[in-house]
Amino acid sequence: MHVRNTTAASLVQIMIRLNTNQDAEANHSESNGYPMNVNNSKMDNKSKELINGQMKDDFDVEDDVNLDDIESRDVWSGKLDFILSCVGFAVGLGNIWRFPYLCYKNGGGAFFIPYLLFLVCGGIPILMLEVGLGQYTSLGGLAAWNICPLFQGIGVATLVVVVLLNLYYIIILSWAAYYLVQSFSTVLPWSTCDNDWNTDRCSLDSSRLILNNQTAGVISTNVSSNISFNISSNLTSAFNISSDLTNASTVDPTVEFWERKVLQISGGIDQPGGVIWELAICLLVVWIVVYFCVWRGIRWTGKVVYFTATFPYLVLLALLIRGLTLDGAVNGIVYYLKPDLTRLMDPQVWIDGGTQIFFSYAIALGAMIGLGSYNKFNNNFYRDCTIIACINSGTSVLGGFVVFSVLGFMAKLQNVDIDQVADKGPGLAFITYPKAVSEMPLPQLWAVLFFVMIFTVGLDSQFVGVESFVTHFVDIFPRYLYKRSGRMIFTGVYCAVSYIIGLTMVTKGGMYVFQLFDYYAASGMVLLWLCFWEAIVIGWIFGADRFYDAIEMMIGYRPNVWLKICWKYLTPLITLGIFVFHIVQFSPLKYNLSYEYPGWAQGIGIILALLSMVCVPVVVVKAFLTSEGSQKEVIISFNTKKQILMHSVCNAHSDWLSD
Repeated sequence: MHVRNTTAASLVQIMIRLNTNQDAEANHSESNGYPMNVNNSKMDNKSKELINGQMKDDFDVEDDVNLDDIESRDVWSGKLDFILSCVGFAVGLGNIWRFPYLCYKNGGGAFFIPYLLFLVCGGIPILMLEVGLGQYTSLGGLAAWNICPLFQGIGVATLVVVVLLNLYYIIILSWAAYYLVQSFSTVLPWSTCDNDWNTDRCSLDSSRLILNNQTAGVISTNVSSNISFNISSNLTSAFNISSDLTNASTVDPTVEFWERKVLQISGGIDQPGGVIWELAICLLVVWIVVYFCVWRGIRWTGKVVYFTATFPYLVLLALLIRGLTLDGAVNGIVYYLKPDLTRLMDPQVWIDGGTQIFFSYAIALGAMIGLGSYNKFNNNFYRDCTIIACINSGTSVLGGFVVFSVLGFMAKLQNVDIDQVADKGPGLAFITYPKAVSEMPLPQLWAVLFFVMIFTVGLDSQFVGVESFVTHFVDIFPRYLYKRSGRMIFTGVYCAVSYIIGLTMVTKGGMYVFQLFDYYAASGMVLLWLCFWEAIVIGWIFGADRFYDAIEMMIGYRPNVWLKICWKYLTPLITLGIFVFHIVQFSPLKYNLSYEYPGWAQGIGIILALLSMVCVPVVVVKAFLTSEGSQKEVIISFNTKKQILMHSVCNAHSDWLSD
């Protein structure tokens, strides 16, 4: 097949994509611009000619197009594949190390009030919107937004975000892999002060490891001023190592291992230093693992997640049982859940609840659209999304019990309050928890289990992100990438290029680069911006009623009216409100609460954010500038109705492709 432009290529896929949806009902007829009634029959030659002719006239497809040249698009081999893939992608490190911290910080059990409110008003509606859109169009996050040509920039923006996210999220996995290898040592290297990287200030005095911004070994959270809620779970604030560290009389060996052995951090972003080859090797191994998780397509990936999405729960259960047996565990859990309703008067509590929801559900990245696109047309995604939401939020609550049972133990051990050892982000994963396991019997066993859990929780988030990227381009170049060999080569090249770029983040100055990406590239402002436009487009431009008709055609009934209310009113209001809050509260990125990034670095960071955000208005402006008067009036409704009709006709009669 040869197609002149991307839009035409995507529409060709609409015509052939659902030939695998054999369970879908067939033979749609038009009513008010979209399909309504169905019956079973096979598409005849006249219908084929009509569709081909319509495409050539309207979508600039050249005369030599032959739909039979393109192989069929993959679908999930089982319904559980889709659910586990969504769970694996959405349930990430933030569920383990950020949600518990926000609970204790924002009033314990009282925090569940804003959390649940934003869950039902924002998180679940956008999740169902994206999955439903992907399933209906059978297209990835880029091409699916062709249903509303004026806002195709949303798809472009999600592609940019997922590319940037894949570059730096995997760095966390390389750290976890390094710690995992070190966990097999006879003596845990972060538990002693007699290593080459230790200084004279190293001390085994457990009272020194108090994680607030006033003591040694600290990782400041700085949540109130800098809320970055991307999928990597607010790493920016978590890596602000307190400036008091350099003035402390003693430093815990866990901190020195992290700072002097793992990071070997330099004096600034303009001092990159050399590559830390241990981390570079770990990064290479992780990229190889990711490649082999996705190389054979979605059917293969759907089987991989049976392990990567379920095994972390076995480890979490083991860690929970161990944590509950520790002295002081009950105190930690009480501190985690004890409600303080007075905290609800603080607007920051509500902002934290909203941001936690929008990043923990991994929306506005195009990945959920891509995963939904591999569903059969009549799959009950409404039910599946409800299950996914319950598992996702339930995991966050479970993670809180695991974390705070150990924090209670640490507080009892050090004879301090729990708020002095409570932390979020990598400070918990790479300092607090390693310190805790070093104090337990059989420390190597618990260290291995913990870092295997961290690695597998992050792994499926990473390779599903890679799968999302690949899906974008599969829809653009189906002739080559529907073939397994073409997909393997393309995926391999992408992973190799990403690894090379990622080497900049495993140098001695790599932490500064990493933080720059995390703070700007997939920040809260970016994701909120995209969620806002997704709700506006489906609720108002495409039409919530029309989308409900599409859902009814897929699952056989219309969902509760609540989703329509959210898409049209509540979700745009919530996302816009939090977005404005981020703008007002924005402050330039700092490291160590004292190191200020130079102006050129801040400029690069702002560019990373704008790379995706400007896609939406740029495409809108371009569409109006390049269209003529009468076309401006119908650019949304006419093309939308036409594409839906064409897609549904092919859904109804897809059997002819196998002739």
